[in-house]
Amino acid sequence: MNYQESELQAKIRQQFDVVTYPRIPVEKSPKDGYELLYIHNLVTPYYLRNQKVIETEGKVILDAGCGSGYKALVLAEANPGAKIVGIDISEKSVELARQRLQYHGFENAEFHVLLIEELPNLGLEFDYINCDEVLYLLPDIVIGLQAMKSVLKPDGIIRTNLHSSLQRHNYFKVQEVFQMMGLMNENPGEMEMEIARETLAALKDSIILKRQVWKPERAQYEEWMLSNYLLLGDKGFTIPEVFTALKNADLEFISMVNWRHWEVIDLFKNEDDLPAFLGMSLPEISVEERLHLFELLQPVHRLLDFWCGHPQQSQSFLPVSEWTDSDWQKAKVQLHPQLRNSQAREDLINCINNHKPFEISSYIKLPAWIPIHIDSSIAICLLPLFDGVSTIESLVERWMKIRPLDPITLETVSQERGWEEVKELLDTLDPFLYVLLERYMA
Repeated sequence: MNYQESELQAKIRQQFDVVTYPRIPVEKSPKDGYELLYIHNLVTPYYLRNQKVIETEGKVILDAGCGSGYKALVLAEANPGAKIVGIDISEKSVELARQRLQYHGFENAEFHVLLIEELPNLGLEFDYINCDEVLYLLPDIVIGLQAMKSVLKPDGIIRTNLHSSLQRHNYFKVQEVFQMMGLMNENPGEMEMEIARETLAALKDSIILKRQVWKPERAQYEEWMLSNYLLLGDKGFTIPEVFTALKNADLEFISMVNWRHWEVIDLFKNEDDLPAFLGMSLPEISVEERLHLFELLQPVHRLLDFWCGHPQQSQSFLPVSEWTDSDWQKAKVQLHPQLRNSQAREDLINCINNHKPFEISSYIKLPAWIPIHIDSSIAICLLPLFDGVSTIESLVERWMKIRPLDPITLETVSQERGWEEVKELLDTLDPFLYVLLERYMA
């Protein structure tokens, strides 16, 4: 496949040769960035799509537009045993990415100077593709999506994102101003950046555009200037445009990456007392329509960040809310890999010993609107999950030993009640993917 680099892509490449992105020191490790690892772990979208836990050992993962390699490092840390492949149009960035992975001891990684549109030339297929903060810079996002789809395994998943035209419209206005001033005709340098700073600073503080986009404390950094005010090729999109692009590329939407922060019901004061029209219509509208309604009412997300994959490749599953008693008795449970860390275990034990609630959401805040606390008396059931997969039945048995008597009546707790209490705990945590529940399939 031969793809001719456009004049704009050449300018973008030159821009990232001058200022590599992201500017994170090579020695910095993401090991303790549990939320970042949670997003980049293949387990997360795979479970959302199939309600199954996937092993990352031996998987092949692509970082498309790897830049200086920090996200490639995150992908390597989040997916133990996976092979990491990175591509970028900037040769300088690719060299930094190689150095970064080598520094942190990841040998099963390779990097190439390559356009996304040229991906088939690699001759590889991928289980997971991460294309972060890149797709909106391509001349044609559908061609970019098609290129990634062509190298995606049948059950593989793509994570990518586009700038929101609704949330970011003021930055696009600023970029248009600087285009009119000739600051973006070529690759913006220090002189163009300084003129841009002076222009925004010189505006009256009452000017709406200045109030909404001028951040003097950040504007001192080249990375901020070039990724916001002077970003060549920057474009915005809406949810309907995302779904149209996916349809044209023959890809299927799976989920927003921060899916729990896109629920339109949460925008209303009382979800049980909606206006009659919304109360009747919301349950009937499509996922696309719900997401679009959200962005119209509350355009707070800079990125339209989503997972997608080949059509009709999701595995059918029975939602946990519909499980029978038999399903629960045979099911397995485990903590999300990014919760199974020594710090969380130590904190849980301290909470148990001191009879304090355990804030499980403090490690991964992404799926939670508000902090999620668990009473330490029941949170003790989670301890075996730090050692690996468990049956729910064994957790109930453990719970019955810990709390054999009702603390109020001092009567023996029934087996049925023990099951209900453990089920309630797991059912509470499953929507956040803090625990992963797998139903037994004969």
